[in-house]
Amino acid sequence: MATQDGAAAMTIGRNLVLACGVAFAFAAGPVAKAQLAPAQQATSAGEPAQAPGIVVVNRQGSSSPASASQLSSPLQPLLDFQDSDVKFNIQTLMSILRDNRHEGWVLAAYPDPKTSRPLIGAGFSLDLPAREHVQRDPLNPTQFLEPSSAQLWEAAGLEPARLTTMLQQYDRELDAWKKKKFRRKIRTHDLFPEIGEEDAMKLLRISTIQAIHNAGAYCRNFDQLTGPQQMALTQLVFQMGVNLEQFTQFLFAINHRMEVAGAPASISPAVMATGGVSSPSPVSMIAASPDRPAARPDSLQTSASGSPLSDSEYWHNVQGTLIHSDWARRYSTRAVSVIAMLDPGYNSAPWIAEAKVRAEVHPLHTRRRRAAVRTASARRHRASASRTHKS
Repeated sequence: MATQDGAAAMTIGRNLVLACGVAFAFAAGPVAKAQLAPAQQATSAGEPAQAPGIVVVNRQGSSSPASASQLSSPLQPLLDFQDSDVKFNIQTLMSILRDNRHEGWVLAAYPDPKTSRPLIGAGFSLDLPAREHVQRDPLNPTQFLEPSSAQLWEAAGLEPARLTTMLQQYDRELDAWKKKKFRRKIRTHDLFPEIGEEDAMKLLRISTIQAIHNAGAYCRNFDQLTGPQQMALTQLVFQMGVNLEQFTQFLFAINHRMEVAGAPASISPAVMATGGVSSPSPVSMIAASPDRPAARPDSLQTSASGSPLSDSEYWHNVQGTLIHSDWARRYSTRAVSVIAMLDPGYNSAPWIAEAKVRAEVHPLHTRRRRAAVRTASARRHRASASRTHKS
């Protein structure tokens, strides 16, 4: 009996200890939560604040920190580009752009012939600021991208510190050599390379991709163009940049096919000769005559003969807006190859397309060149006369 009483007492004792433990745990719960909350707040306060304007994309839906590739960027369309996005071979275009007949290829910073600002590779600008380029065509959803040189440099995967060092070196050399000596060193290949071939190709590629993107912003039907036509427009953007905005006749023609196709003989040669420097309205692009008032855009659906223009006739009109421009006369070799690509038959017979354009482009002969020829001729004449007199 005593044994049973002892066992019962031990059981009651264990139950009392367990009950006290549970009661203590409930009592300590709020204290533990109160101690945990400040720790969590401290952790949150220690995390870096998200930069304004940066949108974090979390594809997995987890709370893990986003990587750099998951941050939205104004340059994302350039980073997302695939070679299959265009109908031409981007490597072929890059080879053309680095040719001496186009942009050239210099692996050291050198001055722009007009502005003296530093360039490298195939004319990559090293110190351009970011610019706003407004899309004025309400029917074109593609927005222009005009990032700074530093942004493009980083987008190409190059170290920002290298760009800073290169610009400092360029400023010192330009002060010491001046532009004339700089250009002479380029011709004689005396500039020490500041960048490797691979890195120069990276800069050329990101610049070409930017030109492709902006070509789509200039032409609302860029995706419907042929491969050579896309390449031609991309070259124009690469070479002219924002200055292509001045070619209003050309931009009107490629974006208003129905209006242009409806008036094959009525695009004024005088208007085209400006190269698009003026800013005419759609109506003023169509030449008016004393016996025929300017046609309204909605009435330009057929040609003067009553039939719509063929594809080749329409594109010949588009070519005409460039052929008669000052750009084509000044850079005739480059212009012929670019304008010829707009011919819809270029793929089958490129040499014929170029021959047609070459016959219409009249290179600009400057007075300085004629004067130099006359001076050289006079010198030869005097030398000849001197030899004759001595004999």
